[in-house]
Amino acid sequence: MNLNSAIARRYLFSHKGTHFINIISGMTVLGLSIGSAAVILVLSIFNGFEELIASMINTFNPDLKIVPAQGKYFSPDSTFIAQLKEVDGIMQISRTIEETAIFEYGDANSPGLMKGVDDRYQKVSAIDSTMIEGEFVLREADKVYAVLGSGMARNLSADVLNVFESLSIHMPNRRQFGGIAKPYRTKVLRPSGIFSIQQEIDNQYILVPLEIAQDLLSRRDEVSALEVKVSTDADIEALEDQIAAMAGTDLQVLNRYEQDEDFLKLMNIEKWMAFLIASLMIFLISFNLIGCLWMIVLDKRKDIAILKAMGSTGVFIRRIFLNLGLMYTLVGLGLGILLAAVLYFAQQQFGIITMAQGFVVDRYPIKMKITDVLIVGSMVLTIGAIASLPVAFRATKLGEVIREQ
Repeated sequence: MNLNSAIARRYLFSHKGTHFINIISGMTVLGLSIGSAAVILVLSIFNGFEELIASMINTFNPDLKIVPAQGKYFSPDSTFIAQLKEVDGIMQISRTIEETAIFEYGDANSPGLMKGVDDRYQKVSAIDSTMIEGEFVLREADKVYAVLGSGMARNLSADVLNVFESLSIHMPNRRQFGGIAKPYRTKVLRPSGIFSIQQEIDNQYILVPLEIAQDLLSRRDEVSALEVKVSTDADIEALEDQIAAMAGTDLQVLNRYEQDEDFLKLMNIEKWMAFLIASLMIFLISFNLIGCLWMIVLDKRKDIAILKAMGSTGVFIRRIFLNLGLMYTLVGLGLGILLAAVLYFAQQQFGIITMAQGFVVDRYPIKMKITDVLIVGSMVLTIGAIASLPVAFRATKLGEVIREQ
């Protein structure tokens, strides 16, 4: 260990000349510890919510989604689909079509997204696991049904147990002109079930049989997407590249992140905005470190004078107090990481902070990532070093100690 580091370590742990300096030193370490723990826990909570929401969305979104590069619809080539089925790792392929429609149930009506799905949709998605009322049935003998998101069901006051009320779907009839033509097409279905995934999805989607949606849109044999389920041991990135090469330039392949890229980017922006705000708190705490170091400098004026008399340079003295500031920061950071780890474990195991009743989970989701800890550690150390510099430079200019009378 360098001599200046050894002197800084002695100043860190030794009893200060004034008891008040000991109190300030303890408060400095405590502030850095709480600040560091708070930043780590804030990022961990954002990670937990991001993982929770992503897992809920993943029950609705497929592993891979093939959509037109331009426009909203395309006619899937039977040869292309046959080639997809031969690709190793692809388990199921479902055809779907989406469009905005007006839904009417009793006296209530609401706009939303109609999604037509085929019989393989249940095998591609995990929609069955999200049902909260009724069951996922779209076709039974000669009857057709609709499955509603919980938000749409609430807006329409839909009741899956009411056999006397039906759901009407109205779609503008864009291909008919003239005064006698109906301005819209209508299909009538019975609600069979209600699903709950994530608020944005629940408040928009109603699932119907693919043929019903195609008839309403007058787009027979056209779809909005081919949704693909892959095996658990498959390399999704390699499959994505392979399918993209097969699809050509007219189609594009989206993975789960790309299907909700805007939403997940917004979550990430919110996370790092919270990080910046919490970093400002660490920056304010660093002023306490500046005050603490300066009081130690004043307390050690005699030591500084002796070191100068022994031939110590200004650089040597500056490094002493710069190292001392970094040591205070390291102790505070270490205790902060330990505190964050304890609270993280307690939240995971015991749920010390709970969510409001009716939420999808009963406790705040949390997930600590080592990368976040490293980022917070680097940030705290950088702020500590910057805060130590003014005091370290000032210590080299301190005049000779006044002789005691």
